[in-house]
Amino acid sequence: MKIIERLAALRALMKEHRIGAYIIPGNDPHASEYMAPHWGEMNWISGFLGETGTAVITLDKALLWTDSRYYLQAEKELADTTVELMRESDIDCPTIEEWLVGQYAAAPITVGVNPEMYSVNAFRALRDTLADGDIAIQSLDLIRPLWTEGRPEIPMNPLYIYDDAYAGETVENKLARLRAALKERRCEAMVIAALDEIGWLFNVRGTDVDYTPCVISYAVVEEDKATLFIDSRKLNAETCSALAAKGIAVMPYEAVFDALKRLNAKAILYDGARTNEALYEAINPAVARRVNVSPSPLQVMMSVKNEVELNGEREAMKVDAVALTRFFKWLEEEAFQTPQDEITLADKLHEFRAMGKHFTDESFATIAGWKGNGAIVHYHAEPGECAKIDTNGVLLLDSGGQYLDGTTDITRTIWIGEEDAIPEQVKRDYTLVLKGHIALAKARFPKGTRGNQLDVLAHQFMWTEGVTYGHGTGHGVGHFMGCHEGPANIRTDNNPNPMRKGNVFSDEPGIYRTNEYGIRIENLVTVVDAPAFEHSTGEQYYEFETLTLCYYDKRLMEMSMLTDSEKEWLNAYHARVYKEVADRLSPDEAAWLKNKCTPIEK
Repeated sequence: MKIIERLAALRALMKEHRIGAYIIPGNDPHASEYMAPHWGEMNWISGFLGETGTAVITLDKALLWTDSRYYLQAEKELADTTVELMRESDIDCPTIEEWLVGQYAAAPITVGVNPEMYSVNAFRALRDTLADGDIAIQSLDLIRPLWTEGRPEIPMNPLYIYDDAYAGETVENKLARLRAALKERRCEAMVIAALDEIGWLFNVRGTDVDYTPCVISYAVVEEDKATLFIDSRKLNAETCSALAAKGIAVMPYEAVFDALKRLNAKAILYDGARTNEALYEAINPAVARRVNVSPSPLQVMMSVKNEVELNGEREAMKVDAVALTRFFKWLEEEAFQTPQDEITLADKLHEFRAMGKHFTDESFATIAGWKGNGAIVHYHAEPGECAKIDTNGVLLLDSGGQYLDGTTDITRTIWIGEEDAIPEQVKRDYTLVLKGHIALAKARFPKGTRGNQLDVLAHQFMWTEGVTYGHGTGHGVGHFMGCHEGPANIRTDNNPNPMRKGNVFSDEPGIYRTNEYGIRIENLVTVVDAPAFEHSTGEQYYEFETLTLCYYDKRLMEMSMLTDSEKEWLNAYHARVYKEVADRLSPDEAAWLKNKCTPIEK
């Protein structure tokens, strides 16, 4: 069907169910960052293929809300569909709730949503806001009966067991810790929909989701039982046996809804932000007297990396550093013997990473932003439309790898061209970013400190120059799991979760000049014990250990802006990069890296 035909079919079904408006978010049932195409309902109904958006279909209108990253794409893809673009980043754009209340407060309607695509928190917020305009909300899936032709299947890639030698903790111990946490909250069971939590808890992985080694499934953990709800086609005799040996029962994926109706637990823990409304509605209220929708304890557990995981991260960083060194050497010496563009650079970096031990995939789509494209924070190069790399410009390269023993994420900004041609503003901006990056890396802080209390360290030098950036300074990073992980982070927002020993974060300040260039510098760091202070008052203090190993482009540094302390840090870091990486390189590669890591004069 064409988009106009799909809209007509949906409206006919809406009339049948007495629905005045239907909301279709770009989500899946598992709150995934990267979504399997099977759940691309927003894309299917609107024709817009961007990753972020929400469609609202009424009996006489069709609208799509998306942010400024996708305006140009949406304008092209929505042409001739009758779907109107709502530019949600614009200050005068109403929210979906505001628009619905404004349109229908005088003659209230019922709004329909697929509860599998909403977390319970998001569903409640929508319901309560619409209720202020006397608009009711109803749970029903109107897309499934329509999207029968050409709908991609749910991925059926096999589950595999993640070895305890990489995980550093057995499933039995993780289940015991979770059950203890449930008991503290006076709960007898927990419903889990987030794929990273299931993968971590059961030490399983898969390839169902781009960039994140997850397997599509649900889980329910009770006081004496743990059940994985998964399509049997993902399992074989070996994996079934391994799961059974760990005390994990297996049931079909869709059987989770009936299982929740029969779940004999008086109090159930259910993360309202990461578990969908359909699962919540399936719980039998006659049995469960209390449903606790507080954050999952698994978020904290998986964010605190054990020593095996951290050692794995350190090893993965060395393997990644070899790939990065070889890539940047190739870029400097060989790349421009043939024409290059942003996509060919990303492909070449992938090629070097794929040579590394235990490499499985990228941890996200590489961002290679040449000149003005680097100023687009979440830039994605498209074939045939991406920039050609020529000379005398700034390249921002944000990339990462998934290795069996760790997950990497690194951004380096480099100059391509003649060093004498580097503008003074570029040097100044790069050095402001570098100073903030170093200040955060050198931080020492007492136990209990939150990320927003450290964020100013990365911003301080820019703020004195009237410059800032709009994204967070640091996100949590999983261990052979999602590149973006909670619950703590480093940003201006007040996140109540403290930074814990064993957490891994990014350190990535930046400056972005529209249509000119983007500068971002990113390493991963982990929280470790700080050395004892001579005059301490007794509190536990932490600091960061930098995990990433890759040189910085010294040509972009305005040395007069760097303090002796910052130069010492850079020299120590570069000495460490060379020491830990050189013996994994050929003599020619090691000599090239040594030149990049030569000390800065004070």
